[in-house]
Amino acid sequence: MTPPGPAATNDQLGRELHALCAELYPLFRSLTGEGVRQTLRILQRVCGLDVRSAVSHEPALDWTVPLEWNVREAWLRGPSGELLADVRRHNLHLVGYSVPFRGRLDLDALRPHLHSLPDRPDWIPYRTTYWARDWGVCLPHRVVERLEPGLYEVVVDTTLEPGHFNWGELLLPGMLREEILITTHICHPSMANDNCSGMAVASRLAAEFARRGGHRRSLRFLFAPGTVGAIVWLARHLDEIRHIRHVIVLAGLGDPGPLSLKHTRDGRLELDETAVSVARARGTALIERPFSPYGYDERQYASPGVNLPTIVIQRTPFGTYPQYHTSADDLEFVRPESLADSYAFVRDLILELDAARHPVNRCSIGEPQLGRRGLYAALGGDSHAQERQMAMLWVLNLADGRTIVSQIAARSGLPESRITEAIHALERAGLLGWAEEMR
Repeated sequence: MTPPGPAATNDQLGRELHALCAELYPLFRSLTGEGVRQTLRILQRVCGLDVRSAVSHEPALDWTVPLEWNVREAWLRGPSGELLADVRRHNLHLVGYSVPFRGRLDLDALRPHLHSLPDRPDWIPYRTTYWARDWGVCLPHRVVERLEPGLYEVVVDTTLEPGHFNWGELLLPGMLREEILITTHICHPSMANDNCSGMAVASRLAAEFARRGGHRRSLRFLFAPGTVGAIVWLARHLDEIRHIRHVIVLAGLGDPGPLSLKHTRDGRLELDETAVSVARARGTALIERPFSPYGYDERQYASPGVNLPTIVIQRTPFGTYPQYHTSADDLEFVRPESLADSYAFVRDLILELDAARHPVNRCSIGEPQLGRRGLYAALGGDSHAQERQMAMLWVLNLADGRTIVSQIAARSGLPESRITEAIHALERAGLLGWAEEMR
């Protein structure tokens, strides 16, 4: 896929995003290793990101950078010589981060190392052993059911040794130092929705915003392995996170389900309100879910001590569709039209967040006297006088430099047009300014 040119039609965009998913799909990704670097090279071609690295055993908050894992070959043969599993057929046949093993085992000794899905007998499950020294093979359950007694030959030719932990990022400086962070995980092998879709959408968005330029807030796109990637990045940027105003986590953007929003921990922040407002303006069905400390990297960005406003945008929530973390999460499961729809929604959300302005009450203590400035209409002179006055009082009370117009309207229960009218009147009277202009 070549870097994007002028705005594409939805059909063309969907096809291009799907083609990028197809290019990323076969790579053997995990937390570390050559598959991650191959992935980053493809994304680098799309959006020009910078590839960063940390070394194994490097401290990162309460964690340490893991050893680098690479796979040369891995397969399982039955007593008759039949090839039952081979990573060259499908990456998911090998449990991620399996330690090296080579030998012959009888069926009883082999079974603890086999993983399958009895309720989905034709699918291969996705399993990992990141933090325990073990190895394993994943098979369709129909294969496991017909295994016979005898000796099985196992080859797990992997390396697990000190090396590098890689991620990619692209910072697009804006007129303001404030940042919007858009992040997606890159560690899952051969699953199209989770998360080739997130990588495809995020990299294409990064390319579009780099080409657009002129954004007010700085935009940072981060492509990192899940959990540890966010922790390593945070450990290196603790002095800078105060500049991050919003975090958008992208994952699972290609399945046929409707878009979903996992709210911030607070649930009523500017980021929440804007996402809902963008969906409403686009006529997009949006499933809303409350925050929980389990999921993707929102767990890290919204953790104590970091506490950044963070949402997750995906389609069907992880773990709620049967294809999740299985070989059935393939390129047929991911739809071009879903990818294009997800892309357009996130693009509109970024544009809205970038354009947002935050009113500030210039009268820092107490309520200003509105009457002597001609801001109170004569009693009974206007049927909307009381509503206009209430709008001004709400604006003055909530104009703290952190609250946007739609939030003021939602909190007051008044029409947004009335709040906007009050803002203009207060600005003309010199009682209201804008946080962005005061920095």
